[in-house]
Amino acid sequence: MPKDVNMFKYSIYVVDDEEVARNGITLALQNDYDSTGYENAESALTAMQSSPPDLVLLDIGLPGMNGIDALKNIKKLHPDILVIMITAYEDIGTVVSAMKLGAYDYVVKPIYIDTLLVSIQNALDTIRLRKEVHELQKKYLTENIPCFIGESKSIENIMEFIDQVAQSPDTPVLIFGETGTGKELLASALHYKSPNFKGPFITLNCAAIPKELLESELFGYEKGAFSGAREGGKKGLVEAASGGTLFLDEVGDLSMEAQAKLLRFLEEGEYYRVGGTQKLTVKTRVVSATNKNLEALINKGLFRSDLFYRLAVIKVEIPNLQERTDDILPIAYHFLIGFRKKFNKTCNGISSVAERILVNHSWKGNIRELRNTMERAVLTSTREQITPEDIALLETPPVPEEHVHSETSGDTPVIPAEGIDLDTRLKSIEKKYFDAALRTAQGNESKAARLLNINYYTFRHRRKKLFER
Repeated sequence: MPKDVNMFKYSIYVVDDEEVARNGITLALQNDYDSTGYENAESALTAMQSSPPDLVLLDIGLPGMNGIDALKNIKKLHPDILVIMITAYEDIGTVVSAMKLGAYDYVVKPIYIDTLLVSIQNALDTIRLRKEVHELQKKYLTENIPCFIGESKSIENIMEFIDQVAQSPDTPVLIFGETGTGKELLASALHYKSPNFKGPFITLNCAAIPKELLESELFGYEKGAFSGAREGGKKGLVEAASGGTLFLDEVGDLSMEAQAKLLRFLEEGEYYRVGGTQKLTVKTRVVSATNKNLEALINKGLFRSDLFYRLAVIKVEIPNLQERTDDILPIAYHFLIGFRKKFNKTCNGISSVAERILVNHSWKGNIRELRNTMERAVLTSTREQITPEDIALLETPPVPEEHVHSETSGDTPVIPAEGIDLDTRLKSIEKKYFDAALRTAQGNESKAARLLNINYYTFRHRRKKLFER
């Protein structure tokens, strides 16, 4: 029984035009593996489109498409599939070509089943490790990565870019963005999507540490390095982040001395502890972030240009929330769900008026301000929906006058003694405008949204709520 067969179900294609050899190998494997035989490369490649195997045993001397061309196609379509080449004679030139193209191993006919099984088991051990890493990474992503919510094209592009950048485990990344835009969140996503995901994610807010202590925080110190130093010395955050990611927030606040040492570490992978003489080496990815104009600091002599270019091998800029209003409601609903669970509340939505207030607010504090607003709203709400009173924003825009005038006579709204249900009244008014916009736009929702000066996502979400039965 092959190792870990109960953990993963392995499938093997046997591609050989010799029926006796093909059937013999398939039968020998079928007790332990899901083995399928194919007499030519074309039929195997067709089957591979809908059901790719873990491993292919591929004869080099096939009729039609030969084994070398088939190997090229397999690696193009499914780079992760391992291929063991089968050859009728030990043609070193052909075998070398196959190995250069990505073949895992080769066996020579006549095939001895024990030898073949050893090669198969070695290949499947490699696959098993890959799958274990993949499953572990999925678990880490599910349990650890904070959710970076966004419906806008800008955030979609950023996350696609991060997926690509993450594959390099040591390339420095510099993230630009205003306070509260989610720079640490993006750095965390970069870490957990990268090969470093099993290592630690260590953060240092450079603005929160006195400049004279930054160097020892980063690189640690030896016993007696300075007055008040810990008896046994202390390892720095660079060392603590070994094999993982070191996130330096507000990197523009580093002292010039710390900048020089950080540059040496980035270039050489080497550093010294404060008060130490032993050269230390460690591998970790440095991701930094700033809300400052580093180039302006360089011109003032406050930031090293060589460090800037080393930190900014990859640059990512997160737009502020006002520049991506499409993301406001999805983020707000994400926080609503989280805080509803945290505070054991029953509120399950946001009123249309409150939604309009959220979308029109300036959000100078960006996502952090929106999070705090939703936390307060959910905590204090006593209704099924979050209302303007729950949000209580300082910049709450008034209800547009034309909405009120259309339902009243004269310039001043008339409110009866018994009062009115404002939400119901506004919902009725809003329905009329949505109907009118859709008629004018001949049913085109994108055009209707533009007519109402709201984004497409908001239009669809509010329309669904307005007209749901």
